[in-house]
Amino acid sequence: MDTSSALPPHGGDDRLPTTIEVLVVGAGQAGVAMSEHLSAQGIAHLVVERDRIAERWRTGRWDSLVANGPAWHDRFPGLELPGVHPDGFATKDQMADYFEAYAARIAAPVRTGVEVLRVRRLEGRAGFAVETTAGPVEARYVVAATGPFQRPVIPAIVPSTAGIEQLHSAAYRNPEQLPAGGVLVVGAGSSGVQIAAELRRAGRDVHLSVGPHDRPPRSYRGRDFVWWLGVLDKWDAATPPAGAKHVTIAVSGAGGGRTVDFRELAASGITLVGRTTSYADGLLHVADDLRATIDRGDASYLSILREADAYVERNGIDLPPEPEAHVLGDEPACVTHPARELDLAAEGIASIVWATGYGADYSWLQVDALDDAGRPAHRRGVSTEPGIYFLGLPWQSRRGSSFVWGVWHDARHVADHIAIQRAYLAYASDADHPAAPPHASLAGAGAIGTEH
Repeated sequence: MDTSSALPPHGGDDRLPTTIEVLVVGAGQAGVAMSEHLSAQGIAHLVVERDRIAERWRTGRWDSLVANGPAWHDRFPGLELPGVHPDGFATKDQMADYFEAYAARIAAPVRTGVEVLRVRRLEGRAGFAVETTAGPVEARYVVAATGPFQRPVIPAIVPSTAGIEQLHSAAYRNPEQLPAGGVLVVGAGSSGVQIAAELRRAGRDVHLSVGPHDRPPRSYRGRDFVWWLGVLDKWDAATPPAGAKHVTIAVSGAGGGRTVDFRELAASGITLVGRTTSYADGLLHVADDLRATIDRGDASYLSILREADAYVERNGIDLPPEPEAHVLGDEPACVTHPARELDLAAEGIASIVWATGYGADYSWLQVDALDDAGRPAHRRGVSTEPGIYFLGLPWQSRRGSSFVWGVWHDARHVADHIAIQRAYLAYASDADHPAAPPHASLAGAGAIGTEH
């Protein structure tokens, strides 16, 4: 293979190269970040995307969605978000435009309209045979940058025969999309609470099924929560609290950014219930865990406030105190006397929005890179299958991996790993003229002995 440099950007030729050193699958924020770091290393690569660049931002989210972090934070280091105040929250279309502009800025070699159908290891030699809708490609390395939002998950609780309109938050666009009547929103993360609040403002009767979550303050003492998680060194946490695989964060940039407060949601007319567990004969059963769930969310909120106060005092920082933030309101009746079941017809609930997350779909990746449940088997994106990499996963290397800036840093680590492997292979293929050890030549770029 000719591996001397990156390919030029798409120039109208729909043919794919027959060989490429690195094939990146997906041109969302992960794929664009991966391209930047591979280009910086001078590594030939191609990014293929079945839709458009950052398509999930454009059509995979509801109309009023904004980024969960402020514009000064939710971006790549090399480019600010144009037209967005640094402390503001970009709309979904502004985010999509940003990644498209970033890809153009770095001349990312992206081919859109190309879907990867199958990846298999080559027999008797290094690399992978990749089948795509635009023809076959052989790649020495493959980076699965398809991200975590692949297959919307709706729990098999309410049957389709129940006469209730059901859709995932990925398919929700606006209140007018739903049939007349009340709505049950299942999920207490940023998607669930934003959709529930929007439906209530539109005059709908809303029930919100609340599950386990972290509830950070949107801002405190004049600083956004992303700043506090930074100075308190929480973005670099390597595992979720209590060893959980994933913890939902109840935080939102909607309306200019407000702390998610389930008491306020209840005061607005939203009825809170516990986790949705089962359904039978028109009755939806919920767990008796609402109060404990709210209490745990409150505890995570107050813990951050206390740590922030201690940080300010310890470092002598002049930030205005905010004692009122520590005062929690009275628990609403729906929390003190929670419902254990909902008669959907009696409550007038005509539709359910499942804000219940996503599952992985790596059926196209037919190599030894997945665990028994079909999830990526990796360490910081480096797969158990040599030559296969993952990017854009929650908690890929740290808590911050789920955020735009976090995936950029994860991409640098993956690119460094690929560069190291290339250097070792180059050394082995030129044994008569040994070069410096690979780690010596790459250390200056932060590839060895440096955590990003």
